[in-house]
Amino acid sequence: MSVRRLAEDNVQPEGFAFNADNKKWAKATIAKYPKGRQQSAVIPLLMRAQEQDGWVTKRCIEHVADMLEMPYIRVLEVATFYTQFQLKPVGTKAHIQVCGTTPCMLRGSEELIKVCKNKINDKPFETNASGTLSWEEVECLGACVNAPMVMVLKDTYEDLTAERLEEIIDEFEAGKDVKVGTQIDRQFSAPEGGAVTLTEVPERKVTKVAKAPAKKAATTTSKAAAKPKATPQAKAEAPKAPVKKPTAKNTSAKKSAASAAKTTPAKAVLKTAKASADKSGPMFEAPVGEKDDLKLISGVGPVLEKKLNDLGITTFAQVAKFTKKQIAEVDDRLSFKGRIERDDWKAQARALAKGGAEEYRKVFGKDPR
Repeated sequence: MSVRRLAEDNVQPEGFAFNADNKKWAKATIAKYPKGRQQSAVIPLLMRAQEQDGWVTKRCIEHVADMLEMPYIRVLEVATFYTQFQLKPVGTKAHIQVCGTTPCMLRGSEELIKVCKNKINDKPFETNASGTLSWEEVECLGACVNAPMVMVLKDTYEDLTAERLEEIIDEFEAGKDVKVGTQIDRQFSAPEGGAVTLTEVPERKVTKVAKAPAKKAATTTSKAAAKPKATPQAKAEAPKAPVKKPTAKNTSAKKSAASAAKTTPAKAVLKTAKASADKSGPMFEAPVGEKDDLKLISGVGPVLEKKLNDLGITTFAQVAKFTKKQIAEVDDRLSFKGRIERDDWKAQARALAKGGAEEYRKVFGKDPR
């Protein structure tokens, strides 16, 4: 196992403190654990500190230890054991983790490492001249079928070539949005070029079960016994029900209801059942003249934004008001099952719709994508 030590004292900051939002989050996280078990929050607190400052400092370790009433050495053991904690400053715009495990190596990860050495720094964990980029080689990142791949923060970039990684590094350096996930024409980890088998859904045959004759006969007999057949004489003698004549009040009410049904505009929901069923055409009525940058929602890149726009989804307010049924149908149309709820698009969109980037930072403690 590699030896991991804290950065030299000359690069260590003099102090550490969570910002207001992260401090509130940290207290809520600690409160999740039973009394006497608060030390279980050490990993999430260290990770939150790293997301805030970019790396785990000596003062950060001491601060977390004080919050959890732990000896400093115990928190230091955690920080130096888990390799996801960065113990020295990394790139401020991107720290690129290149997977070097066997599947990625067989698919060209060595070429990706050469790109990082040439464009960032010859040594891992060392930043470029401007301090904006750094890199390291890591073990399996869990997307072997889309090898080779790299990870930046919590996002993976898969099916890479050396040329595409060079472009990604330049895009991070320029502060541009970078396409997340596979970088070729495939859906998630599906075969390249789309499905070639099971492309048709077979018709479902429903077999009707006939009722038992004996039971039917018994039911018929029972009904006949309960309700005797009326004779012509009985029909003639039976009193006729009075026929209600339409009053002016009833006629007026019916006309008003019919008029309201014709003039009430349709809500901005699914246009038609057919449009959703055959997966063509917009699902929503896009607000006239309004269009938000949906890429600010974490998990939405240029490709997904275009697909959402094609469905008639152009504003944060629409995303914030998704129902469970609409989430399932949008998931199906995007072919991105579970992404909406996993990244909590609704909460992100609600914050962005309420107050833009400032509200987003207040709620999530970081800038929107």
